[in-house]
Amino acid sequence: MIDTSHITGLVLAGGRGSRMGGVDKGLQNYKGMPMALHALLRLAPQVGTTMVNANRNLSAYESMGAAVWPDTLADYAGPLAGFLTGLERCETPYLVTVPCDSPLFPLNLVDRLAHALVLEDADIAMAATHDQDGLQVQPVFCLMKAELMESLVRFTQGGQRKIDRWTAQHRCAVVPFEDALAFANANTLQELQQLQHAP
Repeated sequence: MIDTSHITGLVLAGGRGSRMGGVDKGLQNYKGMPMALHALLRLAPQVGTTMVNANRNLSAYESMGAAVWPDTLADYAGPLAGFLTGLERCETPYLVTVPCDSPLFPLNLVDRLAHALVLEDADIAMAATHDQDGLQVQPVFCLMKAELMESLVRFTQGGQRKIDRWTAQHRCAVVPFEDALAFANANTLQELQQLQHAP
């Protein structure tokens, strides 16, 4: 198994928040705390060290007690930019990412991803949930080997930005979780309201 001290946890909070009217999603209040802080507090016990990827309001994120790093790619290049920032700053053999807008993700997320990564001899392990269309991969809940950094640098330098296109180049383990609500995210203020009232 992978020792948790060998895993760095990264909260992805670098997005534009365009579907939420341009607000900084990670700083939106969820049950009395910023969403990113919820994510950080859920992630911290599952990993050795934590970081946040954010592109604005850096001091607000720094006050949460983790190192904060902005994208190295310009123009809000999406989750892969966050992955790249995390890999560049990661000092452990593994990096795991979670988005800032899913405050209910499972407390055994990293453990299950790590188990699958080892069992399937994979480079990347991603969470998945079931819906009416079958298994939906949740690629931003992702455990990866830190050695993938060179591959991601090449991919993004070629102008590519799609997560699934990059992960398809590597051996991937997909880990199904039964509780889809655990991965519910707040892309809009309305979804945030719904999450506030989730059981």
